[in-house]
Amino acid sequence: MATDTLNANVLVLNKLWQVVDICSVRRAICLLYLRHAQVVVKEGGAFYTFGFEDWKDFSRNSRGDDFISTINYRLKVPKAIILMLYDRLPPRRVKFTRKNIYLRDNNTCQYCGRKLRTDQLNIDHVIPLSRGGKNTWENVVCSCISCNMRKGNKTLKEAGMRLIRKPRKPDWKTFVKNRFNTSEWESWKDFLDVAYWNVELEEDK
Repeated sequence: MATDTLNANVLVLNKLWQVVDICSVRRAICLLYLRHAQVVVKEGGAFYTFGFEDWKDFSRNSRGDDFISTINYRLKVPKAIILMLYDRLPPRRVKFTRKNIYLRDNNTCQYCGRKLRTDQLNIDHVIPLSRGGKNTWENVVCSCISCNMRKGNKTLKEAGMRLIRKPRKPDWKTFVKNRFNTSEWESWKDFLDVAYWNVELEEDK
């Protein structure tokens, strides 16, 4: 089995069909084998669930290259699983942290537009704290070090700078989309488009 495949991400739903976590393919297969979870597949506009033996049969008749192989059979890599007993409610807020600000802004300086490594970036307050600005989603942006030094303790007008986009609280779908790659997002968006995920997010107090 390819290590990269076993470490790929699988979306985890609770028994109420709410997104609660992300796990590795390795962990998902273990939960499936132990009958703690079932695989969820969308086909023809409907959702279907499969236990371990049913998933083996489904995999046997499936095409593509996203499989893991054992001595006796091969399994199609699951994209999402549903836990059979777990009904805890999912987290409803994206924490207001440096890491999540970088994720929201896609590691891109919101002044010059350059995408950089994390160690080449920092956080800037659009309205400086000393000028009455607040430590909120709407007043902080990811910035490169040179733009941050240029702006300093000035307002945008005083520094002669502009934002490439207005900072906002990230909704859950946008946050997840920025965190994971395009193929993962496409396979998960049916679960993340549900109305109850479009909740207002609050920063930490």
